[in-house]
Amino acid sequence: MDSRHNDTDRTTSAGPATHTTARCVVVGPYLRASEPRGGEGRGRGEFRSPEARLDEAIGLARAIDLDVVESVVVALSAIRPATYLGRGKVEEIAERVKSLEAGLVVMDCALSPVQQRNLEKAWNAKVLDRTGLILEIFGRRAATREGALQVELAHLTYQKSRLVRSWTHLERQRGGFGFLGGPGETQLETDRRIIQDRIRRIEHDLEGVKRTRALHRTSRKRVPYPIVALVGYTNAGKSTLFNRLTRSGVLAADMLFATLDPTLRAVDLPNGPRVILSDTVGFISDLPTMLVAAFRATLEEVIEADLILHVRDVSHGDTQAQSKDVDQVLEELGIPPEDERILEVWNKIDQVSAEERERLHNLAARQSPERRPLLVSAIDGEGLDALVAAISERVARTRVALTVSVDAADGAALSWLHRNGDVLETATSDDGITTVRLRVHPTKEGQLRAKFGDRVQAAG
Repeated sequence: MDSRHNDTDRTTSAGPATHTTARCVVVGPYLRASEPRGGEGRGRGEFRSPEARLDEAIGLARAIDLDVVESVVVALSAIRPATYLGRGKVEEIAERVKSLEAGLVVMDCALSPVQQRNLEKAWNAKVLDRTGLILEIFGRRAATREGALQVELAHLTYQKSRLVRSWTHLERQRGGFGFLGGPGETQLETDRRIIQDRIRRIEHDLEGVKRTRALHRTSRKRVPYPIVALVGYTNAGKSTLFNRLTRSGVLAADMLFATLDPTLRAVDLPNGPRVILSDTVGFISDLPTMLVAAFRATLEEVIEADLILHVRDVSHGDTQAQSKDVDQVLEELGIPPEDERILEVWNKIDQVSAEERERLHNLAARQSPERRPLLVSAIDGEGLDALVAAISERVARTRVALTVSVDAADGAALSWLHRNGDVLETATSDDGITTVRLRVHPTKEGQLRAKFGDRVQAAG
């Protein structure tokens, strides 16, 4: 066996140790035919090596406190319909699972229900595929009722697809979302009906969540504050950057999916408007479609954002491939990579060598001003002043600059202007006229001109 790790004495450090740690073997299968030939694509970093994919799978396993006792890359010439892996590899892994007394095997791929069941029989252990593993992590991370509902919907949609005739009995949930539970005796049709009923109830509850979020967005649009959304691959440093910009204490840890529930904070930009900064769940390669669908109400904050900061970890060897994965999820949300709202933020430059830093600066400088990324370190603050300035400049493009002349004694008019726009400057002349320079959302311009008439002028 091509084993790369044997961590029998190592315990996971990800997450609180509040429950029994399961001994786990991680298997990273890949098709030889899917690898780029002759190094094609590798120079651009758009393809992950099998070892890099395996390392990420290990990180995912440890994110839910699994004790990874061994991990292995398995090269496949073809996918077997019954077991995914070839017979020899199935038998070889069975021996290792037994000798290591592992109760769980994580397959870093998508398994059919039949493949999952057959592998569990062959290995006498619970088998979790990549989709199930990510859903389990989300189940552990959800801290709010909304997040729990979204994850449960995704889990039930996934579980429903596991209900096939080849399963004589299903598995009873044991706490949380129950991927790691023991054997149960619920009948197939009864379970399918129960799951479908629960899905309907959750979808009804999430409609309420969607309406509430829509009301919140509507109320913000009355002001309206520009929305700046942070997106990026999981563990790219979004939450650390969020904390830097907002001076808040959102959880920011060196683990996959440390942040799940969205967070919004108001930020007053120096010499700029107040904006709402939104931190969202991190993306990952092969993010389950049902999770994207379940979290759509949350991700609508990104869809309707005035500016989208795509945060990348440029110290990571797979940064280019991670960027492609984020682009793919954004496209699923209807946001193409060329969307003019996207501004790339190359984070963690404090973790690269001087030579690599120079290369990154040169690479960024060669891009057009409209698409030029900003290099920052959310840890030590390097480059954040330039980032804040860029945010102010990009947000200003989405607003109309105007001046309004009002009587200095007209407090109601001045109050209305402050409530409905970003007031940049006020000046009162000797004759008692106050000139207000402000920016407003284009949807507010007509209302402002209707209220103040010819006292409204385009700002110079």
